[in-house]
This record gives sequence, structure tokens and C-alpha cells, in this order.
Amino acid sequence: MPNARSRQPIEADIAPPSENRLLATRILPAPDIVDRARVTVNLAEQPLAWLARRGHISAAQLLAGERLRHDFHAAQLGPRVTMRWDPLPAVRRAGSAPEPSGGQIAARRRFDAAVAACGPGLADVLWRVICVGEGLEVAERALGWPVRSGKLVLQLALDRLVGHYGIDPALE
Repeated sequence: MPNARSRQPIEADIAPPSENRLLATRILPAPDIVDRARVTVNLAEQPLAWLARRGHISAAQLLAGERLRHDFHAAQLGPRVTMRWDPLPAVRRAGSAPEPSGGQIAARRRFDAAVAACGPGLADVLWRVICVGEGLEVAERALGWPVRSGKLVLQLALDRLVGHYGIDPALE
């Protein structure tokens, strides 16, 4: 006789409709299979938003992570993937890069201060998950960590960010 769990219908784990969706089907490796091997994932969703939607991080941790990601992008620290269309300055030395704007410099200082406040051991997971957008599994493998340890380390790093930014931890 089948148990009660096997009689329950399996519901789709799909995000509510929005404009930022790029759905794909993934097949889970054997250790990760719970009730099905094939799942639908949103490739356009940031890992931090995914964790927040499922209650793995608090609203304060999400806000702190978004502030760090904003400063990372405002400082233009990511790799360039297309041509720059900024107008050239009137006078420029040959072979030199354009001077960063005041906003970029301020964002870089804020980003560096936040990463320094977290410490060298926690900064790696922050950069990989929040700034680059790697999933926790990919970050764990790249850093040589045990499986399923990334979420705990990320939560510790986000707690330090919450303290650095002065965000109320009870924020809901």
C-alpha cells in the first residue's frame, strides 16, 4: 500500500509570472533528487533573490546583498563584454584608459569598504554569489568547500554586511 506522501499531487515549482523570466528544465544529479529528477528553473533570477524567496535569508540580508551588488555594478568592476560607447575625452594620453567618474570612484570605495568589513574568508563567497551571480553549488566547488556549506557561509557574510551597512536586522 502506498504511503500518504506518494498519493499527494506534485505541484510545479515555478516562479509567479513576471517579465524577468527565462525558464529552462534541468535534470538534478542523483544526490539532489527529492521527489522528481527534472525541475524548472528561472535562469534570469539572481541566486540571492532565489534564497530570499524561499526564506533562506532575511529581508535585511537581501537588502545588504543588493546594496553590495549595486556598488559593484556602479563601480563598473565587472568584465566588459561589449564595446564602450562613451564619448572620448578631448585630451587623452595615447594608450591610457578613460578616467573613472566620481560616482565610479565613490562606488568602488563603498564596495571595497564593505568587502573589507566582511573579511577575506567571507568576501570570496559574497563576490561569487552576489556580484558574479554564481549559484551556491558552483561557488562551493570553485572554493573547494564541502557540499551544502555555502549557504551557511553566505549567511554569515551577509550578517556582517548588514552590520556594516547599519541595517536593522529585524527588517521584514
